[in-house]
Amino acid sequence: MRIKEIVLSKATIPVLLAGILGIAAVLYAWQLPPFTSSVQTTNNAFVKGRVTLIAPQLPGYVVSVPVSDYQHVAKGDVLVQLDDRIYLQQIAQAEATLQQQQNVLANFEQNHASKQASVDLANAQLTAAEAALANAQSASSRSDSLLASGISPQSAADVVRQALVQAQSSVAQAQASLSIAQQNLALVDAGLPALQGAVKGAQATVELARINLSNTKIVAPVDGTLGEVTARVGQYVSVGSQLTSVTPPNTWVIANFKETQMFGIAVGQQVSFTVDALNHAKLTGHISEISPAAGSEFSVLKPDNATGNYTKIAQRIPVRIEIDADQPLSTSLLPGMSVEVAVDTALAGTAAPATH
Repeated sequence: MRIKEIVLSKATIPVLLAGILGIAAVLYAWQLPPFTSSVQTTNNAFVKGRVTLIAPQLPGYVVSVPVSDYQHVAKGDVLVQLDDRIYLQQIAQAEATLQQQQNVLANFEQNHASKQASVDLANAQLTAAEAALANAQSASSRSDSLLASGISPQSAADVVRQALVQAQSSVAQAQASLSIAQQNLALVDAGLPALQGAVKGAQATVELARINLSNTKIVAPVDGTLGEVTARVGQYVSVGSQLTSVTPPNTWVIANFKETQMFGIAVGQQVSFTVDALNHAKLTGHISEISPAAGSEFSVLKPDNATGNYTKIAQRIPVRIEIDADQPLSTSLLPGMSVEVAVDTALAGTAAPATH
């Protein structure tokens, strides 16, 4: 009986040890006491960069592709050249229309001067007619006095009165001519804004044609390295067709921490991370920004937690990490690389407050 108890106890020891190790592994995996740590880690982290997709702003046939895949380019280098013959003719047409509108506007000055001269002439004619009317009125007054005294005959008085009526008619005619001349001048002046607007419209058309011509030459917006060049000579491309991409050399890391890990993480904290593609080489950086919301809030299809059965899932908070300078391996980081990030939240007291 005692031998059986000894055998049983020897068989139980490995089972107990296995159970203890299993429990310890679970506690360590979930960072439960006594394995709690101030270091928060995540492998949901990637190198990011400003990858710019290159696409045409107008349709056309590709006539030249002077670059190749993964080539380094400088800002302003030509990447793709589209057929520009149509846009050259559009510039010529627009410039001809502009010249025509400018000539019409130049003729306005001559037309305005001519109508102003007509107004001046009508003013002079009115002044002469008013002077003749004054003389006729004086003559009529004298004639009436002589007729009343019997010195002048009635026939002479009739002639003077007829001259007065004719002078009055001449004044009315001169006033009408002046009014017509002034209206003609006002009509010419009223057309000036329309002529100026036509010139500005023609100038805008010329500038638009020049912009379209410049857009046939697709250039690199920044210094960087090209991705795959999909443009081919003779290919017809439409607006928005992806031709290639340009990636500048500056990179950073986006680490998506669980919300349960965010306590103690703040802007300014030092961060260490390892890069899978660099044989798990270790680099350092610091937290520069913390997302203002969980990643799910920025998704196109947001979860509706108000319907159906609810299952609680720890959300992820994106954290931006700027890579420290003067690290030789930092130049080898490429956007999309996987990294593992570690932050010691025990140093939160020395960090700057969290900002977004």
